[in-house]
Amino acid sequence: MAGAGNKTAQRRTSWAAWLFMSPALLLLSIFTFYPIICGAGLAFCDFSLLRYTPEGLLQPPRWCGWENFQRVGQDRYFWLALRHSVTYLLIVPVLQFAAILVALALSGGGAGVKFWRTALYLPAITSSVCAGIIWRWVLRSDGAFNALWSSVGGNALPWLTEPRWAMFSVMLVTFWQGLGYYMILYMAGLQSILPEYAEAACLDGASPWQILTKVTLPLLKPSIALCSLLSCISAVKVFTEIYIITGGGPRSGTLTLAYYIYQKAFESFDMGYAAAVSLCLAAVVGCISLFNYALFREGGINYY
Repeated sequence: MAGAGNKTAQRRTSWAAWLFMSPALLLLSIFTFYPIICGAGLAFCDFSLLRYTPEGLLQPPRWCGWENFQRVGQDRYFWLALRHSVTYLLIVPVLQFAAILVALALSGGGAGVKFWRTALYLPAITSSVCAGIIWRWVLRSDGAFNALWSSVGGNALPWLTEPRWAMFSVMLVTFWQGLGYYMILYMAGLQSILPEYAEAACLDGASPWQILTKVTLPLLKPSIALCSLLSCISAVKVFTEIYIITGGGPRSGTLTLAYYIYQKAFESFDMGYAAAVSLCLAAVVGCISLFNYALFREGGINYY
């Protein structure tokens, strides 16, 4: 009888849990899972918002199999956008290294620590659109940076008018906005490390550098794995900074996969091809995620 009562109680608890989760699951099904399934199917269809029937109705999607992916293989702009998206990953190690250093510097007490924590985190909570508009004004030919540089006798720099400079400029904005966010995550990881580990290493005669490299950083590896994964995904699918600051230019010098998808979907209205490129972007993100997992699969106190 007691066993039957326990099963009844577990069943009620299970139903209550599903009841509480049902609103979130419903919203996820409508706004996340359903669009993903439809988008994946649309990648194998020829569908444009510019084609109509003689009756004036939008032509329905036409199944075309792998034709969109064959177009992807022959599309030089896709490969250009892929190269730029992969190049954008160069910001990840720089950003993560700087965030770890700042987190280590601001994890303790001291004068001005609270001020610097707040100052560095403010860009993370600033709207990406507002930040992009401000940085576009700062980096343009007659903007604040060139005005300051000219005031000390320098020539105006092509921040947004040369492809390589434009990519560097957008990376700079990403660094500025992401530093405080990852700093907070690393500080949370540092606070989860028990001080007894460092104390034990110190008693064994370890130097501060050895404690950092042999104790702190290995125990911080789960946080590094999380931040690296989030940063890589954000870098590969960067869109807002490109859209606001450069618009993919100059001369397609900052064209990335996410922005190329936007162009095909909402400028050319070629929805089928845009969906195919989106699946390719998803595959790139998946490969990067697997690489991060393989690189950081060992860390912290336990293996995972």
